[in-house]
Amino acid sequence: MTNDSVWITVSQAAAISGYNQEHIRRLLRDGLISGRKFGIVWQVKTSSLVTYLSNAETSEDRRHGPKKQTPEN
Repeated sequence: MTNDSVWITVSQAAAISGYNQEHIRRLLRDGLISGRKFGIVWQVKTSSLVTYLSNAETSEDRRHGPKKQTPEN
């Protein structure tokens, strides 16, 4: 099985990316990542999410990456 055929849930995509689940759904609706919808449930194409995260990390615009967790002082 190749990475292109792997589909994950929105909650799994959020855990991988560090984004909120609602932000993942927004990316899907806007066509920034690939997905498919079954009724009200979205599935995310893993390769699309990885590509988006790669592009966001190398972007000059720091708003496009997930917020980094900092340890509590």
